Amino acid sequence: MGNFTTLDYAIFIIYGIVILSIGLWVSRTKKGETKTAEDYFLAGKSLPWWAIGASLIAANISAEQFIGMSGSGFAIGLAIASYEWMAAITLIIVGKYFLPIFIEKKLYTIPEFVEQRFSTNLKTILAVFWIGLYVFVNLTSVLYLGAKALDTIVGSGDGSIVMYSIVGLALFAASYSLWGGLASVAWTDVIQVALLVVGGLITTFLALDAVTPEGGIFNGFRYVYETVPEKFSMILSKGEIFTPNDRDAWFDLPGLAVLVGGMWVANLYYWGFNQYIIQRTLAAKSLKESQKGIAFAAYLKLIIPLIVVIPGIIAYVMNLDENGELVKASLDPNFLNGENVVNDNAAPWLIDRFVPAGLKGLVVAALAAAIVSSLASMLNSTSTIFTMDIYKPYINKGASETQMVTTGRITVAVALVVAVLIAPQLGNLGQVFQYIQEYTGVVSPGILAVFLMGLFWKKATNKAAIWGVVLSIPIAMYFKVAPKGWLEGSSLESLFINWPFMHQMFATCLLSIGIIIGLSLLEGKGKDDPKGIKHSKKTFATDPVFNISAFGIILILVALYALFW
Repeated sequence: MGNFTTLDYAIFIIYGIVILSIGLWVSRTKKGETKTAEDYFLAGKSLPWWAIGASLIAANISAEQFIGMSGSGFAIGLAIASYEWMAAITLIIVGKYFLPIFIEKKLYTIPEFVEQRFSTNLKTILAVFWIGLYVFVNLTSVLYLGAKALDTIVGSGDGSIVMYSIVGLALFAASYSLWGGLASVAWTDVIQVALLVVGGLITTFLALDAVTPEGGIFNGFRYVYETVPEKFSMILSKGEIFTPNDRDAWFDLPGLAVLVGGMWVANLYYWGFNQYIIQRTLAAKSLKESQKGIAFAAYLKLIIPLIVVIPGIIAYVMNLDENGELVKASLDPNFLNGENVVNDNAAPWLIDRFVPAGLKGLVVAALAAAIVSSLASMLNSTSTIFTMDIYKPYINKGASETQMVTTGRITVAVALVVAVLIAPQLGNLGQVFQYIQEYTGVVSPGILAVFLMGLFWKKATNKAAIWGVVLSIPIAMYFKVAPKGWLEGSSLESLFINWPFMHQMFATCLLSIGIIIGLSLLEGKGKDDPKGIKHSKKTFATDPVFNISAFGIILILVALYALFW
């Protein structure tokens, strides 16, 4: 590893200068003017649809997609692409049914909606939770996984530059996002996404061209498909695919649950109620502009598997012997990790082996773009929640626009320092990304239940919502660590233990909704809650552009799942 030429370094440095320059330029303040809270946190509500769509994808795609999903493609195959393709239809649902309510209420933050619909107490609970999640989980994991990826591709792979990479990524993200706010983040994201797509496609196409002696992208794809057809199954059956460490892939992607089960919990929570995702849609010029941006992001989501999943499958095929067995000895020792052969090192292995000098600098710049854009988005959203939901209502109720912007900048700096100090410790956890996903999956079903009931059921009460979100955690933990001795050997064993995580999330969400419904009916005696949201046909009316775009997404998804069933 570390085969970086002077040309690669030059291209990487140029990328950094361009992004920093754009970020600072768009955040400049004209003489005699001061930046308001709306300017800093919502980009002055001036973002066009194409900037919103690009920024949504830039905030979403990071090292865990570039590296982690390529590793899952290596281990499981195309089935992992359900996270991306099902996100496309989720975005359409968010655009049609969630955004109209959020924008009508002129929100800065998602916790603000909780206050308007339920209570200040519940808003504060969730605001503190999200700040902790962003700082101690999201920021630290993106920094660590991103630094590990750079260490593997640019360094020697032995961890020697991990700490330097963590600090470098943090400073780079802060260099424009701290001063410029959401405007800097969103406008630089347009460049970052273009680079991400181009860099990812370069790696995929070069690897496909090299997988057969005769060359050619289409020849390569046909060869890969014919060699491992089982890797192109979107709906897995139990015992169909095993990862290199002999784990049944069905437990990660349990069959039809990716279409009608627990994946909806993960996707609706992430795309509908995640501050660092939804914030750029709140910064649109209008609702229609925001919905167009959502549709654009959905189409971008459809091509992401070509960039982050297919390379993993190609790496798997390239490391098979004539008998179709995985060859460990043929791989560079830097890619070996105990019993797992390539897995999360699939993408770095392809980049190092097949991307030529010059282009390698561009591809690594694309990886850095994915990491930095996610960091910048998380930092901006953390500062928005703290300033608008903690600082202004509790610390300084009469805060001026300047004081709020200053507080936002200080929050960015503090959050980043904390994340940098914690990030190196994640190396002691082993499967970092899996732990993070499961931690988030314990709390997300209850939060999703509260939001769905708050948005669409007028009888939902504040006390019922609080009990629903609080009780969801022990319910989720029960499914996760159920005392097997109670049910082992009985007919109920398969219903309550050894469940895939997606099933656990889905059951937790349904039970939380049941708790909210039951307690609301008891408390309100069947009457509408005073804060219940009233809808009309006009609330969810969308223009022809959005409708045609949504129909196109549905048709493409039906075709993809029919082709790769």
